[in-house]
Amino acid sequence: MHFLHQDDLGRLLLRLCVGGLILLHGIDKLMNPATISGIAQQLTSVGLPSFVAYGVLVGEIVAPLMTIVGWRARIGGLLMAINMIVALALVHTGQLWTLNSQGGWTLELQGMFLFGALAIMFLGSGRMAARPD
Repeated sequence: MHFLHQDDLGRLLLRLCVGGLILLHGIDKLMNPATISGIAQQLTSVGLPSFVAYGVLVGEIVAPLMTIVGWRARIGGLLMAINMIVALALVHTGQLWTLNSQGGWTLELQGMFLFGALAIMFLGSGRMAARPD
C-alpha cells in the first residue's frame, strides 16, 4: 500500500485547492473594484484606516499564487489565514454559531479556507514545489 503514502502529492493537492479557490475570490475583487471600497467602509466603521482594504489583494491574489506554485508556501498559508480571520471578524461574526438549512455550519466554506490555509502553513509545500520548504 505504498502508493497511499504520497505526502508530497497530498500537499500539492491541498495547495492547489485552497490557493486556487481563494485566488478566484481575489480575481473577482480585481474585476469588481467596488468590492474593495465596500471592504474599506467596513474597516473604517471599526476604526481601521481604509487603505488596509488593499490587504485583501495580498491575501487573495499574492498569497494564493505563492501557495499554488510552492514558493514560500508557509508564508502564503499564513497570509491566507490572516485574510480569512479578518473576513470572519468583519463580515461573519454573527454567523459563527449558526447552521444552514441543510444542517451544516453556515461558515463551512470560510472555515475550510481558514483551516486549509493553516494546514498549508504547518505542512509546508512538500517536494512538488518551485521552492520546497
